[in-house]
Amino acid sequence: MRFAYSLLVAALSLVATFAATAQEVDLLRLEDEAVRAAVSRVAPSVVRIETVGGLERVGEILIGGGPTTGLVVSEEGHVLSSAFNFVQQPSAILVVLPSGARAPATIVARDQSRMLVLLKVTTSEKLIVPQTVKRSDLRVGQWTIAVGRTFDQAEPSVSLGVLSAKDRVWGKAIQTDAKISPTNYGGPLIDIEGRVAGILVPLSPQGGDSEVAGAEWYDSGIGFAVPLDEMLPRLEAMKHGKDQLPGLLGIAMKQGSPYSTPPEIIAAQAGSPASKAGIKKGDVIVEAAGRPIVRQSQLKHVLGAMYAGDKVELVVKRGDERVPLTAELVDKLEPYSHPFLGLLPRRDNGDARVVRFVYPDSPAAKAGIVAGDILAKIGGVDAKRTAAELHEQLAAVDPKQKLQVEVVRGGAAMPIELQPAVQPEVVAADVPPAVAGELPAIDAAYPAGLIDIKLAEDAAVAKLLVPSSYRASIPTGLLVWVAPPGKFDVEKWRAAWEPWCTDHQLIALAVTSSDASRWQPTEAPLIRKLVDEALRQYPVDATRVVILGESAGGTMALLVAGSERDRFRGVASIDAPPAARSAVPQPDVVNRLAVLLVASKESPSEKLMVAAAAKYRAASMPVTLVEVEAGKGTSDETRASIVRWIDTLDRL
Repeated sequence: MRFAYSLLVAALSLVATFAATAQEVDLLRLEDEAVRAAVSRVAPSVVRIETVGGLERVGEILIGGGPTTGLVVSEEGHVLSSAFNFVQQPSAILVVLPSGARAPATIVARDQSRMLVLLKVTTSEKLIVPQTVKRSDLRVGQWTIAVGRTFDQAEPSVSLGVLSAKDRVWGKAIQTDAKISPTNYGGPLIDIEGRVAGILVPLSPQGGDSEVAGAEWYDSGIGFAVPLDEMLPRLEAMKHGKDQLPGLLGIAMKQGSPYSTPPEIIAAQAGSPASKAGIKKGDVIVEAAGRPIVRQSQLKHVLGAMYAGDKVELVVKRGDERVPLTAELVDKLEPYSHPFLGLLPRRDNGDARVVRFVYPDSPAAKAGIVAGDILAKIGGVDAKRTAAELHEQLAAVDPKQKLQVEVVRGGAAMPIELQPAVQPEVVAADVPPAVAGELPAIDAAYPAGLIDIKLAEDAAVAKLLVPSSYRASIPTGLLVWVAPPGKFDVEKWRAAWEPWCTDHQLIALAVTSSDASRWQPTEAPLIRKLVDEALRQYPVDATRVVILGESAGGTMALLVAGSERDRFRGVASIDAPPAARSAVPQPDVVNRLAVLLVASKESPSEKLMVAAAAKYRAASMPVTLVEVEAGKGTSDETRASIVRWIDTLDRL
């Protein structure tokens, strides 16, 4: 009986297994049919784009010469695609129409915020415009299908995934975990009904204004699409050749994490939309475009999705009053230059108001200020005690207007009027030491030597060089050395930099690439985390945090400094120009950034370094170009120039 019972149980289990398997097969078949149906609805609107000629490489990215994808957005022959597909500047563009015919096309306009291009195809063939779905109707977790048309004209490529997020890259995009790559850039991301949710583009989660920003994330499970429904109102202007540009407000906010810090205004740049709208220092933005604002990140999401020419309704809290304001965003702010008074502060007594050095022929020198004076007031407001706070105070000063300051000399207050100048390019000579006299006692909480800096979430290790002269009570700078790819000799590096760190209130952090052959842009956030961890363990002067490197390390240093503006106040590169087509940093009212370029004479990079200096200068960035004899790029003479330059970054 037991045997018969066991046979019965086994038979029933087998039947149940077959039934479950049949259900799974049936479900997979239905899913496949649903995906095929969705793709078939949008397929007539997905076109293949072929380009002829152009560049083979843009920066570190090798540009393939194969076909790409576009999406029809008008019956008359307008096609939207990713700007990545045209970064090589092709000499000719051909679009393969649904009929199979090839037709020439031209770029009519670009969207430089979401990195799209609008093409106009020369054809009499009536094209099919797809149905769209609004971002507000999408749900996180729903199916999404990435569609491209590159390999096979007859059958589009398909990648299935889910919608991961609806509001990414500061409001510009939705996110999917479908595989996104040059195979489908410019193609549509659709829902299971075949409606277009967005155009696939390689945007970077960290932001970035390059056509290739974010391309390193391909096939990573992190893909972005620009909502098509939100682009449709822009098409009419683009059809008439009007480029769509990011909208700028012109504010500087209180420093801190954008995810926890309120959007308190430090300065509204002179002549900016913010200034014209009446935004003032100390205001806190509490509403933007009808959305409540508590954190800076929320404001960035609202403004990040807007364009030049858009008007944004704001509400600021000013004291106990809520003040409604309207600002019209612009594509370009007036060139800004940090006001330069001509002073270097003392560091040994913890009070940066004490003048250490007065630059010859500077506004301060012409006004009669001398070393030993105490800066008491700036623009009628009491001067702060630290260099970082004084920089923040000066950020609210209009550099084109005369400034009232007050200094104290021998106990007597002296009101002085001066006209700020632009930041100097030449490093001051004969500057007295910032620290005089005996150093305070050593604090055992901050050991000297070579310290390992590690992260809990990553295996990377950086080396922190702390000289015996380090004192937490004395403002100390941080020098971040981005080592060239390859074997790193830490002892040789220590021997080269330790004497300079000892004598000039510096500590130094060496970071190395994970790949022995190259630095990758995706390592920039890791460098930032290692720097933050070093600063958590050893307090430093925020005005003298500098990143520098040689050859590929120098190019990486320039990239990191440009993307991490709130951390670095200086960047130096030895015989390494910026990456091709990388954006030139613009002056930031609060986040200062000075640039030092060291070029070896008659080296392959000399002309590129000189050209880079000219570009920084044209952007009103404070840049210093130092030309050295061949073979002396990393000599003690060059290190002396770098250290003198770092020593003056806390200037007022």
